[in-house]
Amino acid sequence: AEGKCLIEALDAILPPSRPTEKPLRLPLQDVYKIGGIGTVPVGRVETGVLKPGCLVVFAPANITTEVKSVEMHHEALVEAVPGDNVGFNVKNVSVKELRRGYVAGDSKASPPKG
Repeated sequence: AEGKCLIEALDAILPPSRPTEKPLRLPLQDVYKIGGIGTVPVGRVETGVLKPGCLVVFAPANITTEVKSVEMHHEALVEAVPGDNVGFNVKNVSVKELRRGYVAGDSKASPPKG
């Protein structure tokens, strides 16, 4: 038998690079209204970084708002990177204004258009 054993082959796999340097793109999987918190869009960061305090724009609706907090598995994050499934609380946007399929991006750095 030639080659590596299974464990060696698995150990040799390099994790995919996380494209944090690209513009933020976060497609929404769902949007929730959570009592005492407000509107919480949920989705997976595909590229870029999402942080509390950043201004995001939702395409194609062209709604801009501030991110109040970012959470993953009920824990607050200082930043979310590609591959992270997160919920993030946004200011002054109702659940009715956002929907599944919208894409969030940084309003100041290559915002998504649609």
